[in-house]
Amino acid sequence: MKARDIAVTMPMLTVDDPVLEVVRVMVLRRLPGLILVDERSRPSVVLPGTQVLRLAVPASFQDDPALARTIDEAHADRFWTELGDRTVGDCLVRQAQKPATVGEDATLLEVAASMARQRSPLVAMVDAGGTLTGAVTLERLLTSLAVTNLGD
Repeated sequence: MKARDIAVTMPMLTVDDPVLEVVRVMVLRRLPGLILVDERSRPSVVLPGTQVLRLAVPASFQDDPALARTIDEAHADRFWTELGDRTVGDCLVRQAQKPATVGEDATLLEVAASMARQRSPLVAMVDAGGTLTGAVTLERLLTSLAVTNLGD
């Protein structure tokens, strides 16, 4: 089986997109994270779901868990709406992780090795020109491996 056989379509999002839109896309598509592309549709940044969450949670609450406990439940459930029009680029404070990439013909072992090496729940699948054509998620990879090996 090849990467293209189990890949999912990824939205073309950039660092200029609002964080709220990025969260919405990730939730609606049930993705474990997102791959941001540059102006040429090449993968530039991988954002595992935990990193997307870091974009949405104000740094003061990340730095001081005691501060987060002072917010009542009604307001705590709406913290992410305070982002307004802030973009992903506005919120990226650390050097973002470069995405692991594989070609469309990569084997599942190659995909798994890339995923493990980057400690990422998704790997960007690119064509010969380096353009994002899809992604392989951890769930799709593990499901494919499990189903393939059930007959053994």
